[in-house]
Amino acid sequence: QVQFVESGGGLVQPGGSLRLSCAASGSIFAINVMGWYRQAPGKQREWVALVTRDGITTYSDSVKGRFTISRDDAKNTVYLQMNSLEPEDTAVYFCNVVTRAAYWGQGIQVTVSS
Repeated sequence: QVQFVESGGGLVQPGGSLRLSCAASGSIFAINVMGWYRQAPGKQREWVALVTRDGITTYSDSVKGRFTISRDDAKNTVYLQMNSLEPEDTAVYFCNVVTRAAYWGQGIQVTVSS
């Protein structure tokens, strides 16, 4: 069983910043990939960014240059620094952890609005 504690979401004005964090605990062994996905109202869940155990990062085109993903393996935590936020970034953000299987956080709301 894997549990998650997500934090950092909320309401922010366009152009603002937020930092999401997701801490995993429980039956965690050798996390391979950690990532973030998001789901906007009425849309399918989409991939945002991921970081491998070797520290290699990749981003979707929609967030490249604005978002930065990082991880702290000592804390089994993945972060998402989000800058220059746009209304189109409004969504529920989910962390994803891949070990022997894939696990999902419960989601955290991010709203970008003036």
